[in-house]
Parts: sequence; C-alpha cells; structure tokens
Amino acid sequence: MSEKWLRVAVVAAMILLVEALCRVDIIPRMVMIAPSDMVVELGKILASGQFSADIQITFTNIAISTVLSVLLGFAAGVIIYSLPSLRDAIEPLLASYYAVPTFVFYPIFITLFGVGSASIIAIAVLLAIVSMITATLNGLDRIPRVLRKTGQIYRMSRVKTALLIELPAAMPYLFTGVKLAVAYSFIGVIASEFILSGAGVGYAIAYAYNLFENGHMYALMLLVLIVVTVVNTLLNIVDRRLQARRQR
Repeated sequence: MSEKWLRVAVVAAMILLVEALCRVDIIPRMVMIAPSDMVVELGKILASGQFSADIQITFTNIAISTVLSVLLGFAAGVIIYSLPSLRDAIEPLLASYYAVPTFVFYPIFITLFGVGSASIIAIAVLLAIVSMITATLNGLDRIPRVLRKTGQIYRMSRVKTALLIELPAAMPYLFTGVKLAVAYSFIGVIASEFILSGAGVGYAIAYAYNLFENGHMYALMLLVLIVVTVVNTLLNIVDRRLQARRQR
C-alpha cells in the first residue's frame, strides 16, 4: 500500500472509530456529536446561509493576511539578505521568534486598529510573516553560484538576473514559506476571532460553545478542517510540481 493510501486509511479508520464511540454513547452527545452528524449539520447551515457572513469575513481576512505576509515577508527577506550586517543582527531573533506568544500583543493592536478585522489581520501577519522571511533567506542562500555567473557572462542587468535566474531557482524554497504563511494565517485569524471579534468563524464557534450548541460548533470546526485540507492539498500539488521542475 502506498504512503498516500495508507494515510487515507488511517484517517478513515479514526473517523469510523469516533463515529462508533459516539453512536454507542461512550462519547456523550454533549461532548461530541458523531462525524456523520457533523456533515449533516454542516450541510444545513451552508444551505440556510446562517453563517455565510461569518464565513466570508474569516476567509477574506485569511486571504488578506496571507497575501500581506508573503509580499512583506519576501521584501523583508530580500532586504535582510542584501545587508549582511543587518542579517547577522536579526537572524538570531528570527530563530527564536516563535517562542514569543504573539497573542500577548493583542491589546496593542486593539489600541492601534480597534476591534475588528484590522487587528485580526495584523496579528495573523505578525504570526505568519517570519516564516516567509526565513524561507526567502534560505532560498536566496541556495541559489547556485554558477547561475549568477551565467547572468554575468550574458551581461544581464541586475533586475533581469533576479527575475529570470534567481527567482526561479529560489522558488521551491519560497513556496515553502508560502505554505507556512497560509497555515499561520489560518491559525492567527481564527484564534484571534475567539477574543477580538464579534463576527467570523472563530467567534461563531466560541458563541456556539458558550450556548452548548454542539451541532453548530462541530459543523463549523468541520468546515475549517475541510477548507484547510483542500488548500493544503492544492499547495502540496504545486509544491511537488516545483520540486519536479527543479530536479530536471
């Protein structure tokens, strides 16, 4: 059995196990509803449009924070790479960055941006941007010298060398940063909505939890899992194609 199908089999077995435990009341309904009931409940809330506004807000914020993280992280990475003294000073801080609990800064963001999407996006960007900076530095470090010499031999301008030689060579490593930025944006936005927002999927999950509406809560959690899985699958497909092109 291939690794792919083994992974699918393990996930399916876990889902079936949880389904059985819920059906025989080993896991009480007040604790968790069966996975099949989650699917049914998700279909109902999507059909009713009850949480459409929350879903739109959340995934819009995730998209914005991802784009900002990738663009700003790439720009910052290029600047840091081009200034060795700055890199020497900053790189140790980047290595320990995720040891700092980012959410402790949420009062500052509330003061600066107010309660709402701007604060949530700011926290998500703060959480995601360093992964893109690190990936950019790693990608630029791994560009073979012979490629840069090729640009010099053909007397290519610095801009052409960067766009036609360096960027394609670094792309697989940069894409790793993009994948991490997407993941951290999901985490940052949805987690922030629990404490900073009156709307969004995170807020709706917390609200349903407080009202003991397990159907809504688990249906929305399932929605997040499905979207994350689909996005991650698409990103992995692109990543594999980039890796295959690099190995040719």
